[in-house]
Order: sequence, then structure tokens, then C-alpha cells
Amino acid sequence: MKLITFAVARPEGPMVRAGVQEGDKVVDIDAAITARGGSPVAGGTPGGDSQLLTLLRGEEPALEATREAVAATLAAGEERNGDELLVRPLDSVQLLAPLPRPNSLRDYMVVREHVEGALGRVPEEWENIPSHWKANVDEVYGPDDTIPWPAYTDKLDYELEIAAVIGAAAYRVKREDAPKHIVGYTLYNDWSARDIQMREMKVGNGPGISKDFGMSLGPCIATADEFDRGAARLTARIDGEVWSSGTLGEMHFDFEEIIEWTTQEMTLRPGDLLGSGTIAKGCGIELDRWIEQGALVELEADGIGVLRNRVGRKGAGPQRVVEQPVPA
Repeated sequence: MKLITFAVARPEGPMVRAGVQEGDKVVDIDAAITARGGSPVAGGTPGGDSQLLTLLRGEEPALEATREAVAATLAAGEERNGDELLVRPLDSVQLLAPLPRPNSLRDYMVVREHVEGALGRVPEEWENIPSHWKANVDEVYGPDDTIPWPAYTDKLDYELEIAAVIGAAAYRVKREDAPKHIVGYTLYNDWSARDIQMREMKVGNGPGISKDFGMSLGPCIATADEFDRGAARLTARIDGEVWSSGTLGEMHFDFEEIIEWTTQEMTLRPGDLLGSGTIAKGCGIELDRWIEQGALVELEADGIGVLRNRVGRKGAGPQRVVEQPVPA
């Protein structure tokens, strides 16, 4: 499945729903389930707001109810249940970040070629532990949102990454048991103010405002059976020109090892994200090429789709298409 969060225009303001994308159609998850007498799994009632985060917290039972309801709705060719639309054309809705506010995002850096390209060397301890930094989940952008160009940077950069999405609580999980805790994957653009980042990293605490102004996620969460994370072709285009292309390939630490390491004394919960770090030559700093104000940046992954964002003008501030709700 391709799990999405989408908005539908209405006079009183956009209605935000959780859905499944099937080709050029969108199935409203809660509407499909309630049409069959079930209880909503995405946290809303027909006509109200739904969030994928609530669905993920329901773990496998909620996902199975979603699979069954979506399959039955499409097989029956049903598009409406009374006044409630079950299926909508994809081009009639606006895709938002699948998780407008994830629980957390830990970003690792596990592709050797990127480490060498970005740092010019491979730190000795990098070989031994999957270290990470934590992103700011309060500044999340989705498909077709405009990304703010922070007033304090002259070198804004993109990063082509994949994020694993936790779908079941994980504590002291061994590597061999970790796959069942990953519900799927999404594209992750780790926007970076490089000139500020270089200054911050000299202190030794990791990135701060060089990353905190925004990240992009989407356009969907492709469940694990839909996405071949090692072989899927990943591409970054700037104003239509391919700058980065490749695969995630062999990770020095794979997501299962990351889960084992991270959950030694803490719990990962549904809706937590684990970033892969950038693929080889997957950002401007490795290429010594820099995006400009107003650029169109598109990240694409086989099995997931295209995450498209326009970069704003310096100091113009955020320009989200809709005000994304914060789940309770």
C-alpha cells in the first residue's frame, strides 16, 4: 500500500484525511472502513480529520483493517456511501506530508561514499556505531510546499534520503526481529544551510539551525512490500536537470541494525522515523553545485513517487500550501 495524508477543499477550510493511493485513485481509509460497519482506524469520523499517525499507533490490526477495506472498496467499484466519498481522483486532492508531525526523526549516516564525499574522510568511530542526530519535527513540509530559504544562509542544500517508518513499538529488539517493526518507507529531504552547518559542527554538538528550519517528507509511505530499498532507483532533479542518481545500495548499518542499536535502552514507537543519511553524491556539497533561490527540487524513488518542492526567496519565510494540523 501507499499510505498518504491528503486534503480536500471545502468552503469552511480544507478537510484532512488519511488515505491509500492506488494508481490515479485515492481511497479514504476511514470512509471505506465505516462503510463496511467498522470503526475508524485513522482517528477521525466521516467528514472530520484523520491522521496516519493514529492509524500507525493501531499497529497491525489497523493496517489489516485498512488493507481489507481498501481492497473490498476497489473490487466492488464503490465510490460513495451515501454522502460520503470513498474514492476520489488523485488529481482532485492535495497530498500533504504523510506524517505532518512525526513523533521523532533520527537521522543516521550509513552510506560510506557520502561520508567520504561530504567529510573527505571516514571517521574511525563511524565504522563501529550507527550514530545519529535528531531533526526538528515541528517544521515538516510536504509535496509542492515552498521551502523557506533561511535569511542566515547563502548555501542552501538538498539531501536525497530514505526514511524507515516505525509501525510497531520496539524495545530491545534483535536485528532478526526488526523487520516486523518497519511499516514502510518514505522520501526524506534533509534541507541544510551548509555555511552555518560548517560553523556549528566545529563546536562538536552537531547541527542546529542549519537543519531545524525544515525537512520534507512524502509523497507517501510505501509499505515494505512495495519498496525495494536496496535496489530502488533514487533521483534528484534541480529545475529538471538530474544532479543525483543512484540507489541506497549497501548500508554500512542497515535499518535492522539501527533498530537493534537504538532500542537497547529506549523504545521506538509507531510514527518514529529513521533516516538513512544521503546516498552517494546525493547532495550539492558533494558535487560542489548549489541550488539557487526559486529552484524546483524534485526527489524521486521507484515505488514511492516524487517529492517536489520549490525553494523560496531568502528571508521570505514558510509558504505552506495548507496549514498542516498537529495531531494530539
